[in-house]
Amino acid sequence: MDVEQDSAGVKFAPAAAFIGTLVVGLALGKLLGSPDLPLNHASERGLGSLATLLGVGIMLSAVGLFRAAGTDPKPWKRTTALVTDGVYRWSRNPMYFGMALAYAGVTIWMDSLVTLLLLIPLILVIQREVIEREEAYLAAKFGERYLSYKSAVRRWI
Repeated sequence: MDVEQDSAGVKFAPAAAFIGTLVVGLALGKLLGSPDLPLNHASERGLGSLATLLGVGIMLSAVGLFRAAGTDPKPWKRTTALVTDGVYRWSRNPMYFGMALAYAGVTIWMDSLVTLLLLIPLILVIQREVIEREEAYLAAKFGERYLSYKSAVRRWI
């Protein structure tokens, strides 16, 4: 593989997509009269906090494993190691799963139905523009080792 092209070719930072969608969703929700979730305030705070903390914990664990393996977690950078332990035993994409869980937690905590609904198209974009590119790159770079891992571990959870 050419060193100049040794990356998944991801064109944007996934974290920025989650944050940007969150901001747009909150603004759109305000414009639409802030439709609420069908939960009481205490449930929103509890469920939202739990999901956010779990999501952040999963993300930090995944990033830590990348750093320990000596590879960059940024999907537009060169990958030097295939990480398959820790949270990667249960999900091939724990960083994106963690981001999605944290995003959902924040939207629940903020009682924003519109923002929560925007998670669906956001996940579709992440899957198509990030995950599918990463999977093709990892298959080309690591061959049977990655394909074996891919067949044994689910994409999300």
